[in-house]
Amino acid sequence: MTARILVVDDVPSNVKLLEVRLLAEYFEVLAAFSGAEALDICEGGKVDVILLDVMMPGMDGFEVCRRLKADPATQHIPVVMITALDQSADRVRGLEAGADDFLSKPVNDLQLITRVKSLARLKTLTDELRLRAMTTRNVGLEQFLNGQGVENEPAPKVLLIDEDNHSSARIASMLRGAFSVDVEDDPQAGFFRAAEGTYECVLVGTGFSAYDPLRLCSQLRALDRTRLLPIILIADEGEDERIARALELAVNDYVVRVVDRQELIARLRTQLRRKRYNDRLRSSVTETMEMAVTDPLTGLHNRRYLENHLQTLFERAVSRRRPLSVMMADIDSFKSINDRWGHDGGDDVLREFADRLRRNIRGIDLICRYGGEEFVVVMPDTTLGVAEKVAERLRVEIAGEPFAVDGGANAIAVTTSLGVAELHRGSDTAAALMKRADLALYEAKTGGRNRVAAPAA
Repeated sequence: MTARILVVDDVPSNVKLLEVRLLAEYFEVLAAFSGAEALDICEGGKVDVILLDVMMPGMDGFEVCRRLKADPATQHIPVVMITALDQSADRVRGLEAGADDFLSKPVNDLQLITRVKSLARLKTLTDELRLRAMTTRNVGLEQFLNGQGVENEPAPKVLLIDEDNHSSARIASMLRGAFSVDVEDDPQAGFFRAAEGTYECVLVGTGFSAYDPLRLCSQLRALDRTRLLPIILIADEGEDERIARALELAVNDYVVRVVDRQELIARLRTQLRRKRYNDRLRSSVTETMEMAVTDPLTGLHNRRYLENHLQTLFERAVSRRRPLSVMMADIDSFKSINDRWGHDGGDDVLREFADRLRRNIRGIDLICRYGGEEFVVVMPDTTLGVAEKVAERLRVEIAGEPFAVDGGANAIAVTTSLGVAELHRGSDTAAALMKRADLALYEAKTGGRNRVAAPAA
């Protein structure tokens, strides 16, 4: 894979050393020799992963990381801090600043490349979501990467899968209070619990006596329900190759025994912030897609949705040799309603009309607001005779009870005209079917309104 990696270090020889290693893996490499220069590059161009030295004059790596994570334009870029500092407190400080990982000098080539590849894949996923959700910057996403929304919410649910009962008891004890922890010592039972539960992260120990922990991780990644669930590996000292392989399998992070409580909590919170950030992006994408095909006033599907799905329903009916009918409904004299009661009154009528439509059709029917005061219902497995009966029932329902307007202070009589048409065998098309329903509606309107019409046989 290829990605653009920014190396930040005030020592040119350190930059050159990392550059050579990364270029050998076909990464594109950018260099910055100060914190301020790094911030300028990130704001002005596309960066996929940042390798950030901690000990720099002026602005150190911790401050650079904090500023990157505070900026909505750069907060999603993964940051790996590279430092000679080897104390747990230093790692925790970096993680709390928003770093995704720490690598100690001298940097192990295997750990460097696998970590960069893993984070570059994650960045690609986030970029795709951000591209589809361009409007999401103003819906509060920032809180999920700046530490809010994790510490201040109810304890997140975490599943710990570890055969070593002593180790799992110790880790569970570390996390209690900050997280709600469930423990499972059987890997297959743990897999099913992860799939069926509502966990926000899974911790997997490597100390199984007769089971490969990476097999469990791969199974979690293969299942739709857990594909995006963060996984943290709890490894033993000296398991570098297993850790590298785990990162290749898209395990999100790891800790090495003996586990430090503060570091584990910091790494968990980092994963939760990123998960919730991406969850919100996905939710925004879904909402945006729904808004694109939904009429905001009535909550019904709109004309765009009808145009995309009518053809599918039509082709299905033809291939299965099943009936299909279309009903078009128009609110009579709607302009006079708007003139008398204003657009607010007209909106009240449209919303109530949509509600009565919903109550009088089946769940399998497709109902859409076609435009203005006109509505369309597509009815699979429905003959013309049945469609006429449905339309007549709807006509009676509309005319039988007044519509409330003006905040419920007044009620007005409303009627509707309806046209129905059915699929013809042979050379019929979806467009022709809609045209026949439209002509039938026109006949109902010109024939006196408040009636149902169908094409002549």
